[in-house]
Amino acid sequence: MESLLQKRLYGHEEIFNTLKNLYLNKKFPNKIILSGEKGIGKCTLAYHIINYILSLNEDHNYDTKDYKINSENKSFKLIKNKSNPNFNLIDVENGKKNIDINQIRDLISKLNKSSFNKRPRFVLIDNINLLNSNSINALLKIIEEPNDDINFILINSNKRVLPTLKSRCINFKISLPQNQVVKITNKIIKQDIYNLFNEELINYYSTPGQLLWILKISDDFEIDIKNLSLENFLSLIIKNKFYKKDKKLIELTYSFIEIYFRNKINIKNTEILNFYSLFLKKIINTKIYNLDEESIFMEFEDRILNG
Repeated sequence: MESLLQKRLYGHEEIFNTLKNLYLNKKFPNKIILSGEKGIGKCTLAYHIINYILSLNEDHNYDTKDYKINSENKSFKLIKNKSNPNFNLIDVENGKKNIDINQIRDLISKLNKSSFNKRPRFVLIDNINLLNSNSINALLKIIEEPNDDINFILINSNKRVLPTLKSRCINFKISLPQNQVVKITNKIIKQDIYNLFNEELINYYSTPGQLLWILKISDDFEIDIKNLSLENFLSLIIKNKFYKKDKKLIELTYSFIEIYFRNKINIKNTEILNFYSLFLKKIINTKIYNLDEESIFMEFEDRILNG
């Protein structure tokens, strides 16, 4: 629900307007995938377009001039309190690694009930790459022939999506240039991130969500991110096993390991490059098969950082 709390939309005004106009012209796709890097603002964009549509005939409706959700709006309050009958959110539950089949069955049960207010209904599914095979099969049945006025918005963080699911949806690619990432983050925190971050932690692959999370981590674990290189940051996270205390740090650590390797890509030593390539494949397999991340992090520290 963190994306819901971001009541201002930054950097995605153009695609918001595209979706808004499609809705006004009665051409809004009822099955959408928003694809882009983790933390780029896909969920925030989804919440904004959903609030725009649901609040059209309500008081305190969506501000299309400043791209802002009004915190006094009824639909916003109901979604925030998890009690909006026109909105369903599906994501990985705490303590689990996949979206469970029972979550989809519960969704199907809700969607089979008629809408009491005859208004559009939305299903927002985050992390669709974490749908297991049973969940996907169940989801496909309701996506193929959804009831009237049911709209699916699926969030994909540039992961592999089954063709059977992807082919049934309209895919919108979400991206931001680095200067926009910095500008947006500065607006949110009301500071210049270069006064807070070591430049090695701000890179071409950064997203506003990622940078905000690094700031939170630096506060939670008292990490001096201004004076830590990328290598030292990774070493600190892995050595102290901070990723066990904050599960979101797992994905962030993977991302920084990949960035670390990209920074070394100009190395001429074929043996080292082959090793980097094999290690990246290990990371991919660890994610796909939900293997224990500790062993691969420890191997990275032992063989790469301390090697």
